[in-house]
Parts: sequence; C-alpha cells; structure tokens
Amino acid sequence: MSCALPVQPMPTQPSSPLPLPLERVLGAFRTMGREEKMQSLLSWSKRLEPLPPHIAALDRSDFSVPECQTKVELIPEAHDGRIHFYADVNVRQSPTVAAFLAIVFSAVNDQPPAVTLAIPADFVPTLMHDVGLGAREVGLSAMVARMQDFARRAPAHTPTATS
Repeated sequence: MSCALPVQPMPTQPSSPLPLPLERVLGAFRTMGREEKMQSLLSWSKRLEPLPPHIAALDRSDFSVPECQTKVELIPEAHDGRIHFYADVNVRQSPTVAAFLAIVFSAVNDQPPAVTLAIPADFVPTLMHDVGLGAREVGLSAMVARMQDFARRAPAHTPTATS
C-alpha cells in the first residue's frame, strides 16, 4: 500500500508582512513573464553597489557565506542606529545572487535593525517562486540569516531628531 504525501502549494505571499520596498519588488515580479523577470533580475544585479575603499581594504574572510555555492562576502556596517550592508560577489558570474542582494539591500540598507529582522522566515521561498531563482534556497536563506544575525547584534543607538 502506498501513501502519497499531499503536495504543498508554493507560497505566493510570505507569512508575515514584508518591508514595503520588498513587497513592491515582489509585486512587480508577480506580474512579469519569464523573459521580463530575467531582464529585471539582470537590471537589479547592476544596482549592487561596489565596495567602498574602507570595506574593500578589510580582511573579509569572516564575512563569507559558506552555504552559498557562489563566493559571497556579506559585510555589515552600523552607524547611528542604522545598518548598511555591502556584498562582495562577482556580478558577471552570479547575476541572480547579486540581484537578490540588491533587492534585499534596497529595503534594509540605512534602516534600523528592526527592518532587517522583519523579513519573514519564508521570504526566500516566496521570492524564489515569484522571481524564479531556482534551487538557491540554502545560500539565499543563509545570506538573510547572516543579515538578521548582525541586526540582532547591532549596537542600539537612538537616532537624534536631526538624523
């Protein structure tokens, strides 16, 4: 006697609300055809900012994401109660990873740690479904987990009224 497990549909919405910039991007991807998604991913990959000299000069070996098949270094910087993430990834060799990071960074950079921590646990599977990133869940999830770990440990600063 065989027992088949029910097939779970892929989520089209994350379980918790996303930061608004991420929801906008995913909403746009949901309306695109495959070719348009690929072009948009390529466009997003080009938005990943280059490492500034003070970050490029660091020994970044502690910032690698070994779970990702692509060589990725994820470098956080905290100032005045806000976080900014940088990534060292070969955009030409790994445009989908660069696009993923650019999309996430567009929502969390220069925001309080709470914004990074608000990314729900099922964000990566939802993104993979909506954007079509294939079988990269382990590495992409590891990148989000690293960002959230830093956000939890980021120094708590209260921004002043002028910032």
